[in-house]
Amino acid sequence: MNERAEWKSSELACSDALKQLLTRHSVGPKHLVPPAPTEEQVWLAVWSALRAPDHQKLLPFRFVLIPDEMRPLLGELFADFARRSGKSDEEVVVERNRAMLGPLLLAFVVRIESGHPRVPPHEQWLAAGGALSNFLTALHLMGFGAKMLSGRKAADPAICNVFCGPGETLVGWIAAGTASKAPHPRQNDNPDAILRRWQPPQGLQDAPQ
Repeated sequence: MNERAEWKSSELACSDALKQLLTRHSVGPKHLVPPAPTEEQVWLAVWSALRAPDHQKLLPFRFVLIPDEMRPLLGELFADFARRSGKSDEEVVVERNRAMLGPLLLAFVVRIESGHPRVPPHEQWLAAGGALSNFLTALHLMGFGAKMLSGRKAADPAICNVFCGPGETLVGWIAAGTASKAPHPRQNDNPDAILRRWQPPQGLQDAPQ
C-alpha cells in the first residue's frame, strides 16, 4: 500500500483554517514591526492557549505581558547577565538590546507539580507546550508573527526571580508583532518522516487471537 498517497488524499478536504495553520512559521524579533497585537488580541490568544489538552486542568503555565515602559529594565537585567557571563562591552550592548526587539514581549512561565498523584511531570510539560503552540497559532491566525525565545539567561536566578514564584520555571519570552517579510519555510517539513503505521513485534503478532 502506498501510505503516502493514501494520507495525502486528505488534502482535498483541507479547510481554509487548516491551510492557514500550515503556513505558520516562527518569525524572528528583528523581522517583527508594529503594529503589535492589541491587549484584546493577546487575551484571545491566551484563551486559545486554554484550549490545549490539560489533564486534571492543572494550568501548569502562565503568560506575563511585559509593558513597553518596563522593557528597558529587562534590558538592564539582560546586560547584567552578560557582564556576569564574561561578555565583552559590545556583547553586553547586544544583550541589552534584545529586550527591545519586537513590538510586543511576553514571558512564558511553567509550574510543574512533580508529586501529583495522577498527572506525571511529562504530561504537565506537554500541556504547557500545547498551550504555547495554541498561543502562537492564534497570533498567526490573527495576522501576526511571533517567536519563542530562550537561551541561558532564562535559567539565570536573577532574571528568573523577577518573573517566577516558588516552584516555577521561566521557559523564555515570546516576541510578537507584524512580520516585515515572508517567513522562510523549513525545508525538512516531511510528515512521512514522523508518521508510521504500528507494526507489533513478531512475537506479539503470532499470539493467539
